[in-house]
Amino acid sequence: MKTIKLSVFLLIFIVSTYGCALEKIPDQSIHDLMVPVDLPDVKVSGEIGRRIDITVKNNLLALQLDEDFLATFMSRDEKYAPYVGIGKLMDALVKFAAYTGDEEVISLKEYVINKIIEVQEADGYPGNMLPENRMWQAWDICEMGYIIYGLINDYRYFGNEPSLLAARNVADYIIDHWSSLPENWESITSIAEHVIVTGLDRSMLTLYGITGDKRYLEFEINQRDLANWDPGIVIGRRLLIEGHIYAYMASCLAQLEYYRLQPEEKLLHPTMTAIDFLSSKDGMVITGGAGQVEIWTDDQDGGEDLGESCATAYQIRVYENLLRLGEDSRYGDLMERTIYNALFGAQSPDGRHIRYYTTMEGPRAYFEADTYCCPNNFRRIISELPGMIYYRTGNGVAINLYSSSSANLTLDGGLTVKMEQETDYPNSGHVAVRINPTQPSSFPLKLRIPLWCREAGISVNGEPLNIDCSAGTFAVIHREWNPGDRVELDLSMEWRLIEGRKRQAGRVAVMRGPMVYCLNPEQDESLAQLDGDALGRIVIDLASIEQKVEKNSDVRPNGTACRVSADNILYSMGNSGVIKLTLTEFADPGGSCTYFKVPDLSEAVPDELTDLWK
Repeated sequence: MKTIKLSVFLLIFIVSTYGCALEKIPDQSIHDLMVPVDLPDVKVSGEIGRRIDITVKNNLLALQLDEDFLATFMSRDEKYAPYVGIGKLMDALVKFAAYTGDEEVISLKEYVINKIIEVQEADGYPGNMLPENRMWQAWDICEMGYIIYGLINDYRYFGNEPSLLAARNVADYIIDHWSSLPENWESITSIAEHVIVTGLDRSMLTLYGITGDKRYLEFEINQRDLANWDPGIVIGRRLLIEGHIYAYMASCLAQLEYYRLQPEEKLLHPTMTAIDFLSSKDGMVITGGAGQVEIWTDDQDGGEDLGESCATAYQIRVYENLLRLGEDSRYGDLMERTIYNALFGAQSPDGRHIRYYTTMEGPRAYFEADTYCCPNNFRRIISELPGMIYYRTGNGVAINLYSSSSANLTLDGGLTVKMEQETDYPNSGHVAVRINPTQPSSFPLKLRIPLWCREAGISVNGEPLNIDCSAGTFAVIHREWNPGDRVELDLSMEWRLIEGRKRQAGRVAVMRGPMVYCLNPEQDESLAQLDGDALGRIVIDLASIEQKVEKNSDVRPNGTACRVSADNILYSMGNSGVIKLTLTEFADPGGSCTYFKVPDLSEAVPDELTDLWK
């Protein structure tokens, strides 16, 4: 079993930041090695910023909140109320409001939260179920858990005391009624307990962290037995859907939060089992997505119901948590691959529509509703992206994701540093970073060197540096920084063919930097009627790829494409180049083929994100 490098954590014992540890839990809280810059202190442009902006403007602000989200909470007149995901929406609204500072978004956030608080009953119940169905009807506890989390974050970012009180009342309601848990609950619902309460554990731990109230932690220890949750990887959609990726990763996220309070190795085991399965046991496909029909798979099938958006969102969150805990840049590589391909591929280029699944082979479809889990989890993870770029590390700064952006950081002694990135990444690997401390100061700057990068160079104020820039690490610059200092990072970005595995064996995917490229058959009349299987028999030639990157705006403004020669549909040992193809970025809504034949498989290389911790 591969384990995260955490030995340093065992040397760090500090007084609990929460101030009221239980006797059964020694006071062993640990700090993250990387601390993200908070949402209000970051501004993002580039493709990441564009995705944030279109999600706010064309999706969030276009929702029919009263009709689609709030109606069942206002009336509570249906025997089986639909699950709408109001708690997840609240959380996204809070984070978008904190990031943008936009009055319209803030007003929308306040409207939804005030409505939920308004209908919260005297006993604390905030949901949309009639009394006889509360708690134990799917997905009532899940909804309440996310309502707690959204309310907590409203308090965190906006200091709203009524939101914190409402969150505590919901949590108290759940604790007070937990003793009525049916013994055969799983058989009644046909859903495993950890799946049907997805999101609850993290919310309770977060509430403990905010309030210091031991009851919320005791609930997780005694009632939920969070420390001993470890179901293993269950492949296939079976009774109880135990292999539900989203629910599994949500529980991992809660255990990682608990680990920060009580650093026991067993709390890392389920998470590292998942990481090992994803990277070393074929659980993750080339886009960073995972699983079919919401559950773990390892056959590399790229077809229907691939890569649930909820699972994608929670994979990113777990990677980011592990990055913070261990300062291992390879988790940044996992984040980057998954964000640019699986995540952005789940959204229409204009931002309005969101997918439940994002396939690699065959047609893709958008989810018909704005409610339910995937649309809301997608909004939530997009709202969190600004906090995944810049980090404080000790008394230094680390950059994890590259995108035109700026951030304000406060280091030791009250030193304020403004960081600014200028880059067209991922179009190229050139990144310029302007550093503006309030006064000349010495601190380390760490820049992530991706695993895909064969060669990297760094200069400061035009002078090349002779420092370690190994792929899969953070390059560290130690120096005294002056206002206006300019760091330039150059990451080589060659086209590469990634060898397929299992169902994709004998074929290759085309990548450049973090980007996966796909074929939209609508570009050529001879291809338009072919299905994904037939398209995957096309033979492409690495030598024919034009090194000058093709500009293409089908997916995003100033996007990229790959021009390549291809052979006819029947497999050939040569390549006559009779077809000229334009492969577009994986987020192309019309993309329906990602793997292709090649005359010589020796031209392909293994995916750098497999066997990461061997």
